[in-house]
Amino acid sequence: MNVKHRIVTISLAAALLGAVWLTGPGRAAAAAAAVAPVPAQAANAPAPAAPAAAAVPPDAPAPTEAPAGDFKSLDQEVQGMKKEVIDLNKDLFVLQEELLFPANTQVAVYVSMDVGTFFGLDSVTLKIDNKEVKNYLYTAREADALLKGGVQELYLGNLKVGKHELVAFFTGKGPVERDYKRGATITFEKGVGAKYLELKITDRVAKHQPEFKIKDWE
Repeated sequence: MNVKHRIVTISLAAALLGAVWLTGPGRAAAAAAAVAPVPAQAANAPAPAAPAAAAVPPDAPAPTEAPAGDFKSLDQEVQGMKKEVIDLNKDLFVLQEELLFPANTQVAVYVSMDVGTFFGLDSVTLKIDNKEVKNYLYTAREADALLKGGVQELYLGNLKVGKHELVAFFTGKGPVERDYKRGATITFEKGVGAKYLELKITDRVAKHQPEFKIKDWE
């Protein structure tokens, strides 16, 4: 090493020692980094290039939205299929009733009400030939529907040709909101063909009492 190089080295070392004495250890590290030589290759390296966006083919078709008419047509098809399913269910129900309850043995019992303040229906128990075939408990909505003129199919079954006895028991709230239970009975002839009976609950205004009748639809 010649004299000139030794002088330069001593000068750099003196400058570094002065920086340590004036600023402390942290600044000494920074000063050392400042005077450290930078490799020529790293200093001259080009900056990394940003990633290029994905190329789109020039002939690629632009995305299109389905026309509103297609959605409307599809909705109409769905609604049509729903209607067909409902109609099919009705046909199956009618067919099932015809198979389970043929017209020559079928018997149906209905309930209707025409009352004011003398009776509030809670339940009906139905017996045919001393055998209980139905025990129905009414909700407030169902009882209200009967009061508004509705007719309920209470029972649907099969009976052989001949004489039969039907007994119905009605429970509910009678006059002055007291528990009330009454019965009605009828003997009827079952012939060839369907038989229809109606349990009628009406007001007997003169006696301030409800009245229960069984009507035979001959």
